[in-house]
Amino acid sequence: MCARHGVNLPRELFVRSFGMRNDRIVDLYWREDGKTPPSASDAAGYADEKEALYRGLVAESFPAMAGGRELLARLHDAGWLLAVGTSGPPENLRVAVDELDASRWFHTEVCGRDVEHGKPAPDIFLKAAERMGVRPGRCVVVEDAVPGIEAAHAAGMPCVAICSEGHTHAELASAELVIDRFDELTVDVMRALLAAGPRVPCVPHGHSLPKTR
Repeated sequence: MCARHGVNLPRELFVRSFGMRNDRIVDLYWREDGKTPPSASDAAGYADEKEALYRGLVAESFPAMAGGRELLARLHDAGWLLAVGTSGPPENLRVAVDELDASRWFHTEVCGRDVEHGKPAPDIFLKAAERMGVRPGRCVVVEDAVPGIEAAHAAGMPCVAICSEGHTHAELASAELVIDRFDELTVDVMRALLAAGPRVPCVPHGHSLPKTR
């Protein structure tokens, strides 16, 4: 999408934008390339174009992470309530859930259009907890991007980070646990994370933690 509109997009910047909502992504890409950010209507058009390209690519070869579907089944069978949350549009969410054949395991779904603010704000995770009828402190988030980890902690939820392509363990180290494969994540590990809670205190989005020695 950027190439079509003459915007340079380094891979590092693309990776850094993982988990953000499209309005922030388009603004970021244009600004980083020294261009005037597009109007809201033009940005929405670029975002729609980007997502259509994405859905075309994953329809050809869906990038399912090894062990992810099996983890959902194990948690569901153990009595966990499961939600899927994404900053993307509902069409993207539908493609992911359908390609994984996972709709039977999810109790609710939340996309970027359901909330006012995307990640790193906690809105998506808080909305998922609300729809499941679960207190935020009784939730564990599984993420693959720094904005998602920040959103989990802002919601008061511990976070597991899976080290997907383009990321490193060091980059994701703020999560309570970093894994390389979903088969590392057992029901017992999830229960232990839930019992321990997040290492980072819950802070309203837009505020900072007080500095301590």
